[in-house]
Amino acid sequence: MSTVIDQPVEARLVAAAPRMQHIPATLHYDRRDPFAVHMTFPAQATLEGVEVCWTFARELLAAGLENAEGHGDVRVRPYGYDRTELEFRAPEGTAVVHLHSAEVRRFLDATEELVPAGHEHLVVDLDRDLAELMRDAC
Repeated sequence: MSTVIDQPVEARLVAAAPRMQHIPATLHYDRRDPFAVHMTFPAQATLEGVEVCWTFARELLAAGLENAEGHGDVRVRPYGYDRTELEFRAPEGTAVVHLHSAEVRRFLDATEELVPAGHEHLVVDLDRDLAELMRDAC
């Protein structure tokens, strides 16, 4: 059984101009980091021309399907009938993207197959993580 989920999604970048540009992105989940999801944008979709990856709580993504959630660098909220809006804030600026809510739900359902919500603590290996931290400190 795989411990990683990579799901390509079509994001619509909300620009200052009224048009919306489609960009490829990937939602990523790894059972070894059960609380987090990652959203990666390819280099051609970023101003800097380098791949950008945002990491945020799986719980935030799930809650944001139903209500506006988030108070920091990542905010998630429903947008209209069938979209979910993600807002990413960085010192360089703010990016807002829309995803089809059905794609987000499909991704979250797949993560639930690997680690059910509320059971993340059962798959975290604190001894291994602590050993890695200690090794990196030397």
